[in-house]
Amino acid sequence: MTTSAYRTIVVGTDGSSSSLRAVDAAARLASATGARLVLACAYEPMREEDRVAAAEALRDLAYKVEGANPATDALRTARARAVEAGAGEVAERAVRGDPTDVLLDVGKEHDANLIVVGNRGLNSLKGRLLGSVPSTITHRAPCDVLVVHTTSGR
Repeated sequence: MTTSAYRTIVVGTDGSSSSLRAVDAAARLASATGARLVLACAYEPMREEDRVAAAEALRDLAYKVEGANPATDALRTARARAVEAGAGEVAERAVRGDPTDVLLDVGKEHDANLIVVGNRGLNSLKGRLLGSVPSTITHRAPCDVLVVHTTSGR
């Protein structure tokens, strides 16, 4: 499949600098091909005792740790980066669940031709023993997968 065949690109982000480098690469590709870019962020709700402690510490900013708000914040940052990198049509999806399952489900939901992930986890002991998001995505995705080198400071 050539890059001109990409109509919808899904990229995962958790707000980390590593994931934002994957967003940058996906956005540049979306810009170059005219593809729609879907930003996906998986989240799990905080345990109640952690949420209460965070809310007490944050006071007026407690909404930042409620429900999908951290994911929403990550998506807002990713959207700004994607638009700055030239992406035209950008959609956002915050979905409760495991990052791998969320990326695959969002890819299927949006009929993605390409899923973009960072390489974080591929070279760690935990990633080798338990499986990493990029490794699992490359094995399970029904479409092309681009693994972006995101773990260096470049």
